[in-house]
Amino acid sequence: MELKKLPYDLTVCKVQKISDIDLNAGFFFIGKTDEELSLVCETKDAPKSTTARDDGWRGFRIQGVLDFSLIGILSKLSAVLAENGIGIFAVSTFNTDYILVKAENFDKAMTVLADAGYTII
Repeated sequence: MELKKLPYDLTVCKVQKISDIDLNAGFFFIGKTDEELSLVCETKDAPKSTTARDDGWRGFRIQGVLDFSLIGILSKLSAVLAENGIGIFAVSTFNTDYILVKAENFDKAMTVLADAGYTII
C-alpha cells in the first residue's frame, strides 16, 4: 500500500461558524456535529478566530480510492504507529483516509511504516 506525504504543516482547530473558514484554500477538512465545528487545514490558512487550536501536525494520504468493503486499513496503520508510541489524528473522506501525526513524530512515523512494508511516496 502506498502512502503519500503531504507537503505542508497542518492545524487542527475548532471554529464558531463556517464563514470563518477560507473555502478557497487548497486543503481543508470540515467536521460538523451537534457539539462542534472542527477544521483541519494548512497552518497558513488557519482562521484567526478559533475557539481552540493545535498546530504542529504533518500528514499522509493513503493513495488510491479505497473501496468501502476493505476492512482494517486504518486499523493496521494506526496499530503500527501505536506500537511505536506515535499518536494519530485520522480524517476520512469518501475516497480515502488521511493520518496526521505531530510534526516531531513525522519522520519516525514514515520510518516505522516503511519498515512495516508500506511504500512512502
